[in-house]
Amino acid sequence: MKASSFNVCTLIGALVISQPAFADDPSANLQGGAASASPGQVAAAAASLKPDAPDALNAPLYRVVDGDRVDADTLKGWRTWRAMACERCHGPNQEGMVGPSLLQSLKVLTKEEFKTTVLNGRIEKGMPNFGAAQTVVENIDQLYAFLKGRSDGAINPGKLRGIE
Repeated sequence: MKASSFNVCTLIGALVISQPAFADDPSANLQGGAASASPGQVAAAAASLKPDAPDALNAPLYRVVDGDRVDADTLKGWRTWRAMACERCHGPNQEGMVGPSLLQSLKVLTKEEFKTTVLNGRIEKGMPNFGAAQTVVENIDQLYAFLKGRSDGAINPGKLRGIE
C-alpha cells in the first residue's frame, strides 16, 4: 500500500472511530469502546476530509469551450505536445505522418497503454522513449487529456487558449 493511501486510510479510520455521533447511533456497533462504522458512515467521513474537492472518478478528462478554449490541465498537455515537437512524426493535427494518427490511436488505447507507449517508446516502430523527458513525465496525464480531446473531436486542431 502506498504511504499516501495508508495516511488517508488511517485518518478516515481515526475519524470514524472518534465520531461522537456514532456512539448515539443505534445502528453503530460498539465493541471494546471503538465504533464499527457502516460503509455510508465511512464514505461520509471520507467526504468530510475535502468537502470541496471534485470527485476524481467522475471528473471530466478535459473541458472545452468553442473547440479552442480548454481547461488549464489540457492546455498544459497541448503545450507539452508543442514543446516536445510531437508533430514531427504525428503531424500538426495529430492525423499521422511517419508516426500513426493519434486521433485513431486514442480511440483504442487505454490511458495506461498510452502512458506506457509514450514513456517506454516502441523503438521497433520508431517511437522514441520519453521516460527521461521531465516535461513529458510531469505532464503525461495532461498530454493524454489533450490528445483524447482531439481524438473525441471536442478540441479543434491548431492553437489553443485557456478558459478564462
